[in-house]
Amino acid sequence: MSMADYEEKGNIQETPFGYTLSVIGGKWKMLILYLLAEKQPVRFNEMKRIIGAITFKTLSSQLKELEADGMVIRKEYPQIPPKVEYSLTHKADTLLPVLEQLCEWGEKNSNN
Repeated sequence: MSMADYEEKGNIQETPFGYTLSVIGGKWKMLILYLLAEKQPVRFNEMKRIIGAITFKTLSSQLKELEADGMVIRKEYPQIPPKVEYSLTHKADTLLPVLEQLCEWGEKNSNN
């Protein structure tokens, strides 16, 4: 993407790069996607336990945003106690090669 593309759109948030950041940006979204890529479906409490430092409120809001962006499927089972599982959509699956490249970059550069 060139500077002309940014100037034409008016600001960086209206570019494809800006869209991508809005979907996966922040402290937790890529971690949630990575977790779901490794193991799915995952129940809410299990996800909270695996991630650790995230609060219930933050995990809930991040999952809702990922669901609204078409990245996560939330499946609710009508039982008591309630059972909810999360998995990736096809759209999220298309992002996995990019996440793998980010992991490879981290492996190569984390020991420097």
